[in-house]
Amino acid sequence: MAKVKEKASVVSQEMLAEGIYSMWIQTEQVACQAVPGQFIDLYCNDGTKLLPRPISLCEIDRAKKQLRIVYRVAGAGTREFSQYQPGDVVDILGPLGNGFPLEEAKGKRIFLVGGGIGIPPMLETAKQVTGHKQIILGYRDSQMFLKDEFEKTGAVSIATEDGSAGIKGNVLDAVRAGGLEGDIIFACGPGPMLGALKEYAKEKKMECFISLEERMACGIGACLACVCQSKEKDDHSQVCNKRVCKEGPVFRAEEVVL
Repeated sequence: MAKVKEKASVVSQEMLAEGIYSMWIQTEQVACQAVPGQFIDLYCNDGTKLLPRPISLCEIDRAKKQLRIVYRVAGAGTREFSQYQPGDVVDILGPLGNGFPLEEAKGKRIFLVGGGIGIPPMLETAKQVTGHKQIILGYRDSQMFLKDEFEKTGAVSIATEDGSAGIKGNVLDAVRAGGLEGDIIFACGPGPMLGALKEYAKEKKMECFISLEERMACGIGACLACVCQSKEKDDHSQVCNKRVCKEGPVFRAEEVVL
């Protein structure tokens, strides 16, 4: 699948929660190629920031050739993005990385798990995956962005850190409280959450695929800023690192060290 750099235009922009924004982008080619779990590089327009910002794809509308990204304002670049208005032109590169292996979940009981800003990429995954879906989402508090959209795709269990909604605790607390059982896990979120899911999957003998949220720079595997340690070793018994943006961001959980 060839990545494409193109000029796209902003279709709409809205704030979903404090610091969380949703943007629909009109593309010519990228949306037609993208799959759940991939991301795009979005470039700033002010000319002072050379490196793009990698942002996961939340929804893909191939018929309209549109992509939805949901992102958290975390610095100058994403703050600039949050100011874009419909009609503004943006430079994007994509689709990038490897998505979730949807075929692995066919006919299985699947946990779709998202935590924090790792929640958005699970929405398109939930829309496209086939099988018995159980969606588990972890939030800090009651600002549960995208919850309504997820509920249109399947049953949703909620965990919040402060207990203001759903189960108080983390996503695994929600799994245990609901007595949920599954065969395979697709997940995206912070490292500690993914590490806990990896151990849970091993204990329950479940397959587990995780999307890592490493900080990236180039997004195409050239700068090596996003390497993670893998379980593989080369011919000299040296550990082989993997580039999250190139070999990932989705890995089998047992492939990588968390």
